Amino acid sequence: MRKTISALIGIGACFITTAHAQDVDWQKVDETLGRKPAVADDVHRYGFPRTDLSVTLDGVAIKPALALGGWVAFKPVHGGAMVMGDLVLLETEINPVMAKMIASGLEITAVHNHLLRASPATFYMHVAGHGDPVKLASAIHDGLAESKTPLTVAAPASPPPAVDLDTAKLDQIIGAKGQASGGVYQFNVKRRDPITQEGMPLTPVAPMGVAIGINFQPTGGGKAAITGDFVLTGDEVNPVILALRTHGIEVTALHSHMLDEQPRLFFMHFWANDDAVKLAEGLRAALDKTASTKG
Repeated sequence: MRKTISALIGIGACFITTAHAQDVDWQKVDETLGRKPAVADDVHRYGFPRTDLSVTLDGVAIKPALALGGWVAFKPVHGGAMVMGDLVLLETEINPVMAKMIASGLEITAVHNHLLRASPATFYMHVAGHGDPVKLASAIHDGLAESKTPLTVAAPASPPPAVDLDTAKLDQIIGAKGQASGGVYQFNVKRRDPITQEGMPLTPVAPMGVAIGINFQPTGGGKAAITGDFVLTGDEVNPVILALRTHGIEVTALHSHMLDEQPRLFFMHFWANDDAVKLAEGLRAALDKTASTKG
């Protein structure tokens, strides 16, 4: 399948994306997945948060927006669409979901942990595919049906909790503007270098899962639990590990998410629960070891 994508994309990725974006029946994709997407440029990203789970870590009740937000993103290409995703699963759900995904022609590109000591333990399955977007959506829906991932979107029962943190100070330190979502303050920090997969630019980077993600969940008294993932090249990995650990931030996972991206990327997940400003300064020290933007 990847060879097919390479051959087709050689025609000219930018033209192809523009020419075929309007050909996708997005309403049918929405209906198949049972939800509306967040749309950024030509990318349609669908969230599959594990709102059914009650996960705790070091006494912190994890909000879905902190670390349980599964997603899939569709980007039009010649011959249909490419899809990438990161699905949140329990241990017992991994093999049934994987079997269904493979039988439907999707690729599994990674399976791993993001957190340590979480109860129940959660795992993350990265998937990819190329072809008819409605068929891809159907394959994802049927695969997730092998888990207890909610496939219908319930109306919010109440307004999302306020983020009780000095978010302006966090913005200043991180060097980016954060956004509140589901009681969590989230940052997406772009890398300066372009990222491609099989010659296709993975843009916009945040919806396609290749921006540095940093999440703050208030835990009271100016403290926050933090997690997310740094998107790193090989030479950045150990300097970032050292910067995080020096500032009391635990490195909980290091791995790949994709199979054939350029440049080769590694994803580093982290955890801490401490004074939010102090943690932001530690994260900024780690960001300074990367080729990330600061605005």
